[in-house]
This record gives sequence, C-alpha cells and structure tokens, in this order.
Amino acid sequence: MLEMPEQALRELRVVEARVGSDDMLYTSIARLRGEAYRLQRDYAEGARQFLAAQSDAPEDLEISIGLAWCLKRTDRLEEAIDVMMSAYQFHDDEPIVLYNLACYFALASDKVQSLSWLGRAIRMEGSLRDLVVDETDFDGLRHDADFQLIVRDR
Repeated sequence: MLEMPEQALRELRVVEARVGSDDMLYTSIARLRGEAYRLQRDYAEGARQFLAAQSDAPEDLEISIGLAWCLKRTDRLEEAIDVMMSAYQFHDDEPIVLYNLACYFALASDKVQSLSWLGRAIRMEGSLRDLVVDETDFDGLRHDADFQLIVRDR
C-alpha cells in the first residue's frame, strides 16, 4: 500500500522468521510478497509467490487478480485467463473479475469472448466503462463497431 516493496520484503522476512510455518500466516506472507514483487516489476517472482498463496486459498480474489496480473506480464496469458476463469467460479458477482477476463481475452484476440465479458461487467458496474478509456488491453478493439456500442455511454 505504501509502495515500499524493498522494505516490505525485509519486514516479511522478519515476520516469517518469528512465526515459523503457520499455514495461515504463510498464505498472507506469500500474498504480500507477491504484491511487493509486483511493485518491483519482478512479475515472475510475483507470480511464484501468488501461486504459493493461491494453493492454500484458491477462493481469495486478491490473490487471483494479482496472480493473473503477473502471469499476463510474463507472457503466460492463457494461464492468466485460466486463473480468472477459476476466480469467476467463486466470484461471479464481482464485476472486476468479468472486466479482467474481457481484458485478457482482448489480448488473446478473442473478440467474442472479450466483448461478452466486457458487456456483462459494464451491465453489473457501469463505472467500469470509465476504465476502458485508458485500458491498453482493448487497443486492438477500439475501432470495432461492436466494442464501441458496448462502451458507449447510454
């Protein structure tokens, strides 16, 4: 939260040394490490940490979003899509899950899937339309008439 990943990683090492192998804390520590590495733009290590955390908490939305985000940036787009599809199984009422799926399918050049997820996300949460403007994941669809119809403010 403070965007001080190096300090966070140092503190997490201290905490881990004190608590030992407490499974519940390990999941939290791995998630926080994933966030720290993501801030450092070490996406491969971030993905590794998020994967470790996810193995104990597959339903945790923050972990799934962080993991998919890192996977996307390490050219593992199909895995990112799989992670978000799994997240959807637990969180079908969370518009951000649908929005992220729309982004990843857009990057995978799957227009039909992308627009389907995007339309559903915007119907659930109209303010997501505002994110589309700056979202580079949709650059390949910007001039598509169907895309424009979905994102047009009604």
